[in-house]
Amino acid sequence: MKNFALIGAAGYIAPRHLQAIKATGNNLVAAMDKNDSVGILDSYFPDCDFFTEFERFDRHLDKLKRKGIKIDYVSICSPNYLHDSHIRFALRHGADAICEKPLVLNPWNVDALSEIEDETRRKVYTILQLRLHPSIIALREQVQNGPKEKVYDVELSYVTSRGNWYHHSWKGDVSKSGGIATNIGIHFFDMLIWVFGEVKENFVVELSDKKASGKLVLQQANVNWKLSVDFKDLPNEVQNQGKRTYRSLKLAGKEIEFSDGFTDLHTKSYEQILGGEGFGLSESKKSIEIVQKFRVE
Repeated sequence: MKNFALIGAAGYIAPRHLQAIKATGNNLVAAMDKNDSVGILDSYFPDCDFFTEFERFDRHLDKLKRKGIKIDYVSICSPNYLHDSHIRFALRHGADAICEKPLVLNPWNVDALSEIEDETRRKVYTILQLRLHPSIIALREQVQNGPKEKVYDVELSYVTSRGNWYHHSWKGDVSKSGGIATNIGIHFFDMLIWVFGEVKENFVVELSDKKASGKLVLQQANVNWKLSVDFKDLPNEVQNQGKRTYRSLKLAGKEIEFSDGFTDLHTKSYEQILGGEGFGLSESKKSIEIVQKFRVE
């Protein structure tokens, strides 16, 4: 059994990590969030120590270390702009880091973290769950087993509607979230590179606080992509069903179904990491380069 600490326990994605830690038979020793709406902990680790101040959390982990209780992993579910700092914190505490996407906001942050990995001899892992989705794995195999010179026409649409709160939170602040393409699109860009190969061209057509679109030319694909947090961009049939999220991936006009099967992908990610595998810094950098380019154009 491994010991975990978790930063960002009150966040939207934290329950996926709590479930993964529990499902893999491990223990959450301590958790931290400046917000105290963390009753979800009772469903998984009621004996976990909880802190709203980072300094006390830091001191607690240090006291545990002096008592011989080692923290093996720190799971990081904090706002995007804090990931870099919290990863460094984990490594310097002698733990491996498991960080939500985007791993960091800028590609040069990846390079700096690589140096700290070498210094501390610890590892940084991230959650790239689409690489574990059965439909995406099958698509990649189809492309790899097909003609190497073939270039596919791909359309990606992702609408995950958000209320007014979104734009007043850190997610609506580009300096903290990286903007819409980084915040909700990073794992889709990673998936596209993983399936269709290296980036040849990358440009944005539309970019606002609610939506983004552009074209990505890859080694084996011309991709037109659209991302949105605006409810109005949901197809009418989706709205009529009372749903607030829509994912569509079309290959040469044919739909690739991957709407379902997301609930256990964090657990699969943890299983890989605990098994000595998992996705690290080098796998994360290319998609971070794509989205960072939008912020400097």
